[in-house]
Amino acid sequence: MTIERTNPDGLHPTPGYHHLTKVHADTLIYLAGQCPLDPSGVLAEGGLAGQTAQVIDNILIALAAAGATPEDVVRTVIYVNSADRSDLAGVWAQLSESPLAPAFTSASTLLGVAQLGFPGQLVEIDVTVAL
Repeated sequence: MTIERTNPDGLHPTPGYHHLTKVHADTLIYLAGQCPLDPSGVLAEGGLAGQTAQVIDNILIALAAAGATPEDVVRTVIYVNSADRSDLAGVWAQLSESPLAPAFTSASTLLGVAQLGFPGQLVEIDVTVAL
């Protein structure tokens, strides 16, 4: 498997992700959108930072179960239940400083959304992995 991450000439600089992720792989793995629920199904406490920490933990567990690492992630979509850009930037910063950080060097999209699936849910992350 090879993963090529590039920023083609003519596109704007990024805060860590790459505009283009080209993958040659035998297996693709799609994680369901990872929510901030603990193993018993309870929504994480601690506001946006606490929920983001729980999502990070959940993604790391799912990656390990798939035999993958953050370096194998080829696409992420980050949903934040907020119209405040500082909330989105805070989530990006937390992700970029976490053990999951290498996942966000691939093609990534960060969105502010009006609502997510669980009452009180503030963040969800969709992940695609190549092995």
